[in-house]
Amino acid sequence: MNNMIDYKSLMVQAQEARKKSYSPYSHFCVGAALLTKSGKVYTGCNIENAAFTPTNCAERTAIFKAVSEGEREFEAIAIVGGKETQEGGFCAPCGVCRQVIAEFCEKDFQIVLGNENKYKVYTLDTLLPFSFTKSNL
Repeated sequence: MNNMIDYKSLMVQAQEARKKSYSPYSHFCVGAALLTKSGKVYTGCNIENAAFTPTNCAERTAIFKAVSEGEREFEAIAIVGGKETQEGGFCAPCGVCRQVIAEFCEKDFQIVLGNENKYKVYTLDTLLPFSFTKSNL
């Protein structure tokens, strides 16, 4: 794993993004902080919708923001989530988010789960071992 990444700082930024969550239905707030290879960080939060399927996860919000700004190379993403009345913690990305991550990241891409006080780093390959990518086309 890359010792150059300041995981704690990334987790703090994810926790700050979590505060912006719009989750009036589930009350489950998620924040993400995506580190690009250029060193820039894009944050995202989950944004719910009354129709449910238009809801967007924090991870995809951060990735889509970065891609829309021209970024395509990523180092790591930190994710913090939990009920709005509780401190955020371990919150793994959903299957759709894992697939979106696989679209832009290599198998060794780092996914940091937890909070600034306690976190664990996983690789994309660990969380999505049989991903479907452009190499399958």
